[in-house]
Amino acid sequence: MLPQPKPVPAVPARRGLVPDLLAGVGYLGRGFGMWITSPRLMLLGAVPALVVGLVYLVGIVFLIVNLNTIVVWATPFASGWAEPLILSTRVAAALVFVIVAALFAVYTFTAVTLVVGDPFYERIWREVETRLGGAPAELKQSLLRAVGRSILDGLRLLIPAIGVGILLLASGFIPLVGPIAVAVFGALFGGWLLVVELTGFAFDARGFSLRERRRALRSRRAVAIGFGAASYLLFLVPFLAVVAMPSAVAGAAMLSRDTIDRLTAPPAL
Repeated sequence: MLPQPKPVPAVPARRGLVPDLLAGVGYLGRGFGMWITSPRLMLLGAVPALVVGLVYLVGIVFLIVNLNTIVVWATPFASGWAEPLILSTRVAAALVFVIVAALFAVYTFTAVTLVVGDPFYERIWREVETRLGGAPAELKQSLLRAVGRSILDGLRLLIPAIGVGILLLASGFIPLVGPIAVAVFGALFGGWLLVVELTGFAFDARGFSLRERRRALRSRRAVAIGFGAASYLLFLVPFLAVVAMPSAVAGAAMLSRDTIDRLTAPPAL
């Protein structure tokens, strides 16, 4: 049986698409507020993000240096075209490759950072839960099991990301609208992946499976995507991502609590 946490102020349900998206962004803003109230804790949470971010920065530089070679290799069909058409096609291809690479980079950066910094981010999550009241009891499981579960859930989220990434690559070659559609959908889908990943602490502590977590977040889909997309856009900036990572963990804890409270609240008479 799931524990019944104390009611906390929650964002009203079904206020409209735009208000819900903005409410999701608001959770991230509240997460950034933890830098004021708990600066030492948040600074500890930035350390794993910095270490992993430096590794990813090397990969970003490698991609930029070799982007032209990759694009030429991927568009051999354009070699015999007129020069303006070749240039426009390869510029569009480069843009699509960068967008899709950003989707995978942001998601894997989050997953890897959460695994590497698990003790730090769990402390941030628990600090938020303690402030809200009714924090769940600590799970008695080994570090190896906890890390193994995080990796398994990460892989289960990565599989659909690969399929969507391939679809985005193909869609990016649609004239005019392709790159724009890829950028918008990439941010929305990437945001959804992030919010599912970042809310793991609260849902796992209460015995929710990954499928149940997704179902719970879908009940507040616009709010969840607003939070996730805002986090995704911040994570695209390498050094800003270091500061945003612990903030996103804190904001996700707040979003999780409000969502779980809605699920466990008695029905209105």
